[in-house]
Amino acid sequence: MKGRMPHDIQQNKQDSGDHALPVVEESKATEAGNYFVSNYPPFSLWTPGHVSTLMDRLQTPDDRERTTGLYVHIPFCRKRCHFCYFRVYTDKSRNEVSEYLDAVTDEAAWLGDTPYVRGKKLRFVYFGGGTPSFLSESQLDDLFTALRERFDWSEVEEVAFECEPGTLTPRKLKKLKSLGVTRLSLGIENFSDEILEHNNRAHRTQQVQAAYDGARDAGFEHINIDLIAGMMGETDANWRHCIERTLEYEPDAITVYQMEIPYNTTIYKQMRESGKTIAPVADWDTKRRWVAEAFTAFEDAGYHIGSAYTAVKDAQRVKFIYRDELWAGADMLALGVSSFGHVGGVHYQNQHDIVPYMSAVAAGDPPVYRALPVGDEELFLRQWMLQLKLGRVNRSDFVERYGIDPFTRFAELLGTYADAGYLTMDGDDLVFTREGLLRVDRLLHAFFPEELKGVRYA
Repeated sequence: MKGRMPHDIQQNKQDSGDHALPVVEESKATEAGNYFVSNYPPFSLWTPGHVSTLMDRLQTPDDRERTTGLYVHIPFCRKRCHFCYFRVYTDKSRNEVSEYLDAVTDEAAWLGDTPYVRGKKLRFVYFGGGTPSFLSESQLDDLFTALRERFDWSEVEEVAFECEPGTLTPRKLKKLKSLGVTRLSLGIENFSDEILEHNNRAHRTQQVQAAYDGARDAGFEHINIDLIAGMMGETDANWRHCIERTLEYEPDAITVYQMEIPYNTTIYKQMRESGKTIAPVADWDTKRRWVAEAFTAFEDAGYHIGSAYTAVKDAQRVKFIYRDELWAGADMLALGVSSFGHVGGVHYQNQHDIVPYMSAVAAGDPPVYRALPVGDEELFLRQWMLQLKLGRVNRSDFVERYGIDPFTRFAELLGTYADAGYLTMDGDDLVFTREGLLRVDRLLHAFFPEELKGVRYA
């Protein structure tokens, strides 16, 4: 049975009377657009008109047992990478940064005291950006202290913190460790100074060595290295060098992304101004080959591939609670400009620019810009698609939680993907092959309802 469809899927496919669905077609070249599926329904469906629903939810006490996490957005960077599509600022003074952190603290006081949130114990906290490590030691001290006063951290198992190597010093790393950071993620991206400069990264490889040595000396239990396959200027020889250098460091985890060109990037702006539709980066076949080469090398070195993007050295010891709980449907509280959250079946995003965000907080108003309430159907689809990115799902988990058998619901599509070599079916387990994992975000869009398949994702 392994590698073929279970009988009920085969039968459902035959009974449908339809021909097999075509395998997802795509341009070989890298064009502009958002393909990475980080949530569902698409962000473009979230609207200001639903913010009142979020406010009603937050004013209602919640006694259900839910895993709850906290995301804190630090939107400051030394430079803006040409491929970056996040809300970041490179022109803020130390005083302006402190004023922003004061606003985040005030927002935390409001959110933490709402009837829905009050008394909930956090399980994970994630500091993302931007560049969280842009903050000074005193700013970090003040921020962590304020957040601990406003939320219950007594059961926090993971505090993840994103870093740009050039912003780290031995003292700052020791400070982060003393503040309780457990997962330190180093945004190295590449080991070529020329490529880093070409893509407008702020750090250089000499700073990488110092940052990694300092992190090991500080004693972090989980150090992750980020790489991006397909940055402008990448070559086969240099990518092999990146793999070799990463393995020399022996990080606890490695994350590898394939370069995309979302619409709000410097690269896309330059493409639009010059009338070009093809991005100046490697095509999809090349990027997938590079990621496959990396994963093979990591596996040969004893790493376990834990998702479409991650390799972990010791899967029993090293966990990524933020990812696993969020993809399983956990609540996540959001703080800061443009940050995304989910509470009690309502997705939401804060004001997406720093001025309206801080103005709302200063006026004593919730700084929420848009929201979208979702029901069981949307929650089922969201968890299904995000869990597929882990590379393995179990049918019974969804039947038990939602009363929906995804293997039957998506029998025809799963059959098509199995025939294409993207996944295998074995009893109640679905497992993506390496070929499937390398293109999983492209494949996920086919699970969207028909009326949403043409909707812009972000």
